[in-house]
Amino acid sequence: MKYLICFALLISSLLNAQDVVGTYELHSQSTDPNDFELRRTLTLNADGTFEYYNYRWVKSGIPPETHTYGKGTWTQNKKVISFSSEASDLDDKFTLDFSGTKARFISKSPRDKSDRIIKTALSFYQSEISWVTGMKLLKQ
Repeated sequence: MKYLICFALLISSLLNAQDVVGTYELHSQSTDPNDFELRRTLTLNADGTFEYYNYRWVKSGIPPETHTYGKGTWTQNKKVISFSSEASDLDDKFTLDFSGTKARFISKSPRDKSDRIIKTALSFYQSEISWVTGMKLLKQ
């Protein structure tokens, strides 16, 4: 009986993680597409790893175009996704350290039978990277 309960908990945790796995994105640009563009992409893999890509182009920026990357591991505890990066994850390309970063997983509850639309997303509420806090990425 004890093994059956452990097996059920394991299956439950794997099914919950499957809901979170995927690609999340934020894309915005100015009304004049020749002034500003921002694209942020986060990929959560089923093996507990992630990759982050940030593209920013500002016509009057110095430099006008930047590409930044991050990678590491993620864990889920109910609706909270915690990110961490080890020293081995960081190099000349992957410079963003996501250690201490947390996001809330937002999705429509299966018990909610209303017509309202709630887009699946990650809402970041804690990070040592200042511009990550408050960021919301929608699942693609």
